[in-house]
Amino acid sequence: RLNSAPATTLDWAGFFNISTAVFVDSFSVLAQDTTPAGIAFNTDGTKMFVIGQNGNNVNEYILSTEFDVSTASFVDSFNVSAQEIFAHGIAFNTDGTKMFITGYEGDDVNEYTLSTGFDVSTASFVDSFSVSAQDTAPVGLAFNTNGSKMFVLGSVNRSVFEYALSTGFDVSTASFTDAFSVAGQETQPQGIAFNTDGTKMFIVGSIGDDVNEYALSTGFDVSTAAFTDAFSVAAQETTPRAITFNANGSKMFVVGSGSDAVNEYNITPTSLQLGTGSFASA
Repeated sequence: RLNSAPATTLDWAGFFNISTAVFVDSFSVLAQDTTPAGIAFNTDGTKMFVIGQNGNNVNEYILSTEFDVSTASFVDSFNVSAQEIFAHGIAFNTDGTKMFITGYEGDDVNEYTLSTGFDVSTASFVDSFSVSAQDTAPVGLAFNTNGSKMFVLGSVNRSVFEYALSTGFDVSTASFTDAFSVAGQETQPQGIAFNTDGTKMFIVGSIGDDVNEYALSTGFDVSTAAFTDAFSVAAQETTPRAITFNANGSKMFVVGSGSDAVNEYNITPTSLQLGTGSFASA
């Protein structure tokens, strides 16, 4: 008989390590758009959103199994051509009541409100913020967790541009703060993503056909970024356009206009942080 013996709890600290990524499956979005450019999920992975440059629509899909693209089915779409005719990047706030689109015609970030979270049929345009002073071809888009920082990836200057928002997820309050060049790894950067605490940044590009990983010594501060690793996706996609992860970084998704598909990868942890607990057994 054992009483109050030590037990372990697992904190998957080793996730978000692209060196362990393994391709799992893909899902074609060709029926909705022939040039998919951006991707996002809702928080629990039961919805996926792919923005395409052919129709300039945000296409919404339902996943019967969370973060499993093989279970995706198309639901609805929302057209953004009134604001952007070369839409590329997409992001949401945490509860999906705000959506953000960037593209290289308007050279801005467009903000929309959704009366029902993560339901694009309820979206309406609110405001925009120009990034043309930093780059005339913005492609990728990301925010930190509370929306106090916004990151725009520019393909002309091949840099990540960081902005501070005095009101979280309100682009009208944004101001430019810093930039970080990714030209040493990718000359045609397309998509950007971060891990949860911003200590890792990921850039995907269409020249190297790979995902480049950077470590940030201060979370969500691009001035502290340093290149660490790369992972090729060329076997699945020759024109990768965007990247995202599930919440804990155990899955990575890359969408591209070569295959017109969302490619899903599993990531295994390289290290585990062990906590203590207790259990009893009779």
